[in-house]
Amino acid sequence: MNNFFSSILLTASIGLVAISAEAQVSNIGNNKVTIPEQAQPAEIIRIAANVTPSKSQFRWQQLEITAFFHFGVNTFTDREWGEGTESEKLFNPTNLDVDQWVRVAKESGIKQVIITAKHHDGFCLWPSKYTEHSVKNSPWKDGKGDVVKELSLACKKYKIGFGIYLSPWDRNNKSYGDSPKYNQYFVDQLTELLTNYGKVDEVWFDGACGEGPNGKRQEYDWETYYKVIRKLQPEAVIAISGPDVRWVGTESGYGRESEWSVVPQSFRNADNVAAESQKTAEQAPLGDMVKSDLGSREKIKTAQSLIWYPAETDVSIRPGWFYHSKEDNQVKSPQKLLDIYYSSVGRNSVLLLNIPPDRRGMIQENDIRNMKEWKSLIDHTFAVNYLKGAKVIAQNGTSPQLMFDGNYSSSWTTTNDTPNAVIELQLKQPAKVNVLSLQENITVGQRIEKFILEYWNGTAWQKLTEGTTVGYKRLLKFEPTEVSKVRLTILESRLNPTIAEFGLYAEPQK
Repeated sequence: MNNFFSSILLTASIGLVAISAEAQVSNIGNNKVTIPEQAQPAEIIRIAANVTPSKSQFRWQQLEITAFFHFGVNTFTDREWGEGTESEKLFNPTNLDVDQWVRVAKESGIKQVIITAKHHDGFCLWPSKYTEHSVKNSPWKDGKGDVVKELSLACKKYKIGFGIYLSPWDRNNKSYGDSPKYNQYFVDQLTELLTNYGKVDEVWFDGACGEGPNGKRQEYDWETYYKVIRKLQPEAVIAISGPDVRWVGTESGYGRESEWSVVPQSFRNADNVAAESQKTAEQAPLGDMVKSDLGSREKIKTAQSLIWYPAETDVSIRPGWFYHSKEDNQVKSPQKLLDIYYSSVGRNSVLLLNIPPDRRGMIQENDIRNMKEWKSLIDHTFAVNYLKGAKVIAQNGTSPQLMFDGNYSSSWTTTNDTPNAVIELQLKQPAKVNVLSLQENITVGQRIEKFILEYWNGTAWQKLTEGTTVGYKRLLKFEPTEVSKVRLTILESRLNPTIAEFGLYAEPQK
């Protein structure tokens, strides 16, 4: 960090070319930076352009699609939120098969899964020694079962990431509302989950918070929770009510048109997440995309510090988060899931798709069918990059072939600290395309602010599509158009823009 600030302060004497020369050098881990007092706008932008993800944040971003498994007592009461008074005897899946869960997820292109180890009702899917409200008092496997253990082993078998959701709100525990006592209980349960099940890749907290039996609102000791996680699972990302990953602000699956991963540190506040969270199952989340811009120049110009704080976009494949048989014919279609993919992964976010197991303890057949067809749509759409082998003219850029080598760690950038660029490409042969894919090299920083893609119609350049932020990945659909020559213009950028991958694709038409 000190070396970074030294380079910033020396800019005036060594010239801006030095930053250009370093534009290709990974600066990963520089994910929190203090803005010097009296910093001028140009210096703030320079600092923002060099904020990068930590190693765990970068690994998480590359997952692109993760899955939620909402499963528990609610599955058997046909509810979304339990009261915490439900009998443990209700939990009795007839054919629990976590191998099937993970296999279906992996075959659908999902690279990490998260289990609701404890939802708001307080029922634990592992035999916690700190409560009787758990699988150990259920008829399933005569009380000898452990869903969390079975899932962790399945994830190892299929080489897929494993994550834990642990609800801070517990409607069963009598100490909830007695903040110090309950916080210790929560830390004890968190410790069990982080020490008994091998590597945990993500810990997911929502912000739901209510009153305890004493009529007092529980005050969560977030900082202690984070310290426990960092100590026991240092490579895990802590999401939503956490310092590593933030909620995009909606449960629709649709992210912002302009999604910055570099935002003022003030956005990283777990209590703010709690304030915008649901208070009842019937109430919609209060966040709901009310803040459409978090990291533009206007938003960061008065910030005291900046952080890398990427967005996760969550949505359920069904109307509800837990399984309900009445929703078997309301599973999102493959085409709807593809549109969500464009609007989450394709908007610089990671998609967290909920797939709730049924009362058998299995993923329902309609969900499986639609997910497989969704994966097939993605595979067919991105099978051929029609820009591969194109003749490239990028007068103010270096090594344009790096944009098409399929290697994210290599990237093209401009020379002489130029924030704008024009890249012209002559395709090997005409192709009918309708999807643009762009990826920045975020190990250097997120920089592109505005771009336009055009094609030569024989007499003039005509717009195909345009956008603002890129980040890890930007996907834009447009009307199917036959092109032979295209032009990408980066209109605005924070310092040198980078492009790790650039593609034009054709989504199969009905």
